[in-house]
Amino acid sequence: MIDALEGSPLLTLFLVVASGALLGAIPFGRIRLGAAGALFTGLLLSALAPHLGAGMEIVQTLGLALFVYTVGISAGATFFGTLNRQLPLLAAATLGTVIAAALTLLLGGALGLERDLSLGLFTGALTAAPALDAAARLTGTAGPSVGYSFGYPIGVIVGIVLVSSIVTRAWPGRKDTPALAGTSLSSRTVRVAKDVNLRDVPQWHEQRVRFSYLRREGTVRVIVPGEDLLAGDEVVAVGMPDQVEEVTAELGETSDRHVAHDRSLVEFTRLTVSNPDLASRSIAELNLPVRFGAVVTRVRRGDLELLARDDLVLEPGDRIAVVVDRRRLDAVHTFLGDSDRKAGELDVLSLGLGLVLGVALGLVTLPMPGGGSFALGPAAGPLLVGMVLGALRRTGPVVWALPGSANRTLRQLGLLLFLAGLGLTAGPEVAAMLASPTAWRAAVLAAAVSALSCLALVIAGRWVLDLSAPRAAGAVAGFLGQPAVLEAAGARRADDRIEAAYATLFAFSIVVKILLVPVLWNL
Repeated sequence: MIDALEGSPLLTLFLVVASGALLGAIPFGRIRLGAAGALFTGLLLSALAPHLGAGMEIVQTLGLALFVYTVGISAGATFFGTLNRQLPLLAAATLGTVIAAALTLLLGGALGLERDLSLGLFTGALTAAPALDAAARLTGTAGPSVGYSFGYPIGVIVGIVLVSSIVTRAWPGRKDTPALAGTSLSSRTVRVAKDVNLRDVPQWHEQRVRFSYLRREGTVRVIVPGEDLLAGDEVVAVGMPDQVEEVTAELGETSDRHVAHDRSLVEFTRLTVSNPDLASRSIAELNLPVRFGAVVTRVRRGDLELLARDDLVLEPGDRIAVVVDRRRLDAVHTFLGDSDRKAGELDVLSLGLGLVLGVALGLVTLPMPGGGSFALGPAAGPLLVGMVLGALRRTGPVVWALPGSANRTLRQLGLLLFLAGLGLTAGPEVAAMLASPTAWRAAVLAAAVSALSCLALVIAGRWVLDLSAPRAAGAVAGFLGQPAVLEAAGARRADDRIEAAYATLFAFSIVVKILLVPVLWNL
């Protein structure tokens, strides 16, 4: 068996990925290793046969570049779009990372650990694969890879235990926004009691509700944005239940019939936006009321149903609810595309161009204080480029955004390749360390770095930033950049704030950790 694997590196790689996926799916109490299973199967196999790791460095680099670029594309728009509001949380994450770095220096020195090993334990305890790449390039030794492989499971376990303990707690969260999960949009027919222009209805003007159908003198049609409503009209309002109640009281009363059930002249349908010319456009930019006399009321994104605000930017794979005159339905279909297959297709040109830009930026060397230089590498370069392109969404005809399903697939594949390659190259050194007296000291450092930095973030979120428990748990998952921790939080509580905090801190925390690696090495 070993002889066959030594003769086929590709077979070895896929064996590690497959067996790692199997190991990652096995629950150990509350813990599932997920993609990290490939790391441990790779470590075991290469410990038994060290030669199996030959040539796997390119697999690590490829997987890492794919992983961080797709993370950047996904998180870029959220990060830059909410930067002002999220600055306190970003500051708390920076503080947590600085605490981890200080502990690495002080405790690592006190325990007598080598600096390159301590650097690897720092990246492993914070489960920061891109930071490991930076550490390995700086030191030129196997120490960072060994420390990462040793500290990684400790960081995962600490994160899962911590978020599982806090995510269901009922913290006040006075400065937090309410959760969208578990809620759904409401639709109601309102009978108008007095003449009023839509622009004078605050709920419509402030984009808290959308109007779709209008019934006047027995005829049903699509409402015109900004038109006058007359006493006796019946309109369909869509929004969160409390906002629909509010606009009903503002306009008149609830009608005893639902106008949306009348499909004789007006059609209600859900369509997928697959026209590449419309990718990354806002609802307002579609201009459906002018083009087709149609109104968009809702957007289905994954498991969430969102109100179709004018400023809501569409993502590939979104399904929009359209109210349109039956005679214009075919034209709307043609305009939007409505092809699930096309919406899920990967734009290889934009992916290739983005990775070229990211890898090229990674080749740029930056001067370090006190002499020397530091290259961004295949981790920081693609990550930063991905974040910028994700925020831009498109440049002329090139759409940088990736379909959600394609992004998740590439991200998972990249992480699996990176962890499998890392396990196959670091196995012999990890096995040697486990058999040495250094093992318990390394475990103490990794546990302290992970636990204290995450606790600092939780304390800041709970008592300084006044966040809810779900957002604090998501912040820990994003700070660690660990999907297994995110999954643990989501399994115990369905709350969109978990993933929102995760997306806010994920890419940012990776950048901070990468930047701290050369600082730790040169101090």
